[in-house]
Amino acid sequence: MLTDGAWGTMLQSLGLPVGDCPDAWNLAHPDRVEQVARAYVDAGSQIILTNTFGASRIMLERHGLAEQATAINRAGAEISRRAAGDRARVFASIGPTGKMLMMGEVSEDDLRAAFEEQAQALAAGGADAIVIETMSDLGEIKAALAAAKATGLPVVASMTFDSGKNKDRTLMGVTPEEAAEELTSAGADAVGANCGQGIAGYVNICERLRAATTLPVWIKPNAGLPEMVNGQIVYRVTPQAFAAYAPAMRDAGASFLGGCCGSTPDFIRALAEALAR
Repeated sequence: MLTDGAWGTMLQSLGLPVGDCPDAWNLAHPDRVEQVARAYVDAGSQIILTNTFGASRIMLERHGLAEQATAINRAGAEISRRAAGDRARVFASIGPTGKMLMMGEVSEDDLRAAFEEQAQALAAGGADAIVIETMSDLGEIKAALAAAKATGLPVVASMTFDSGKNKDRTLMGVTPEEAAEELTSAGADAVGANCGQGIAGYVNICERLRAATTLPVWIKPNAGLPEMVNGQIVYRVTPQAFAAYAPAMRDAGASFLGGCCGSTPDFIRALAEALAR
């Protein structure tokens, strides 16, 4: 199944200033958010996400928007739902809170409450499933998973593997095998990896996830690593170079494939063409 690509990259191309809250655009500029979602559907995405990655109450608090968490998440799901129509499914996005459990920056109760609020609003907005993504801490992703499962929707649990000598651990030291086993036991409907590194490095990560679970595997790598050029963030990997790994990723056991940071609808078109060949 082809998923979508990056949202932040696309929203910035439509005028979102760097550092501003992209999730707030669900209320302020729903037409531009829908333009992004529709672009991915038109490119061939069978699954699109929602513009809600940073829309937990805890993350929104940084922008003074905590009290709008429910409205922002529900609107995000409704926007993607409109864009998807009957051509694609909507898997609503839940990202990390930016607070570390082990450092005492947030409590498990606060995490659970924030994720429950977000997940319920996404479900109310018409999401078909929920994707918990870009996580590095098993404690945090399990809190989000429990909250998302309470909606009755299927849940994908995805972590970021970009640390350690071989770039095969999360920031908190979790291996693909540990992630797959723990998340399978915790009730995930699919497990995966996203962000952190380019597609070449995620072929082996995918193989290891596949070997450690019977669940479907979700993979969304970056368009390579970002570079700063004249004050602008640039991703140099082309859609064609990215898509060249699609057969290897399929053979490694990926059930869902898309892109993360730096990818665009052109990357999804290239993936579709590569897989069709």
